[in-house]
Amino acid sequence: MKRLAVYCGSSFGASDVYRLGAVELGKELAKRNITLVYGGSSNGLMGVVADTVLQEGGQVIGVIPKVLVNREISHTGLTQLFTVDTMHERKAKMAELSDGFIVLPGGTGTLEEYFEVFTWGQIGLHKKPCGLLNIQNYYDPLIGLFDHMFQQKFLQEKFRSMILMEERPDALIDRFNNYVPPTIKD
Repeated sequence: MKRLAVYCGSSFGASDVYRLGAVELGKELAKRNITLVYGGSSNGLMGVVADTVLQEGGQVIGVIPKVLVNREISHTGLTQLFTVDTMHERKAKMAELSDGFIVLPGGTGTLEEYFEVFTWGQIGLHKKPCGLLNIQNYYDPLIGLFDHMFQQKFLQEKFRSMILMEERPDALIDRFNNYVPPTIKD
């Protein structure tokens, strides 16, 4: 893994444990010489993970749409910042630049980004790992929904196994390094 996209909140959340998790992830990425690809903001968990990677001597690529440059306050200290026209272009550029996708706690935008790359993997548009960093059990309700989808036969077992989840960044990245995508029919 040379580059990993990280999706997360542009706010800090209700507990400092989320910020600490973003710091831990940033340190792990820099330690492993993995470039962070993210949404380009200086706000919230997005800013925390980017600042940490940079402080630890790592590389950070941001991708931000013009409409959010002022609202999310684009980060000015990145290794590289792409400004794109739309949210669709942002997501496509982040996917193009990345070898996998890590999801920290966040809101609906974070989930939308995760579901898109997860779905792309299901239909064979990429073979990259997608993982949830389950800080303080944040994603337990989502895993319950995935299990319900599986039980109700709306999610095949091979796609349920694509859902990688760990509580620690090092464990999640280790799983990424051993990821084998499911076979997709042409």
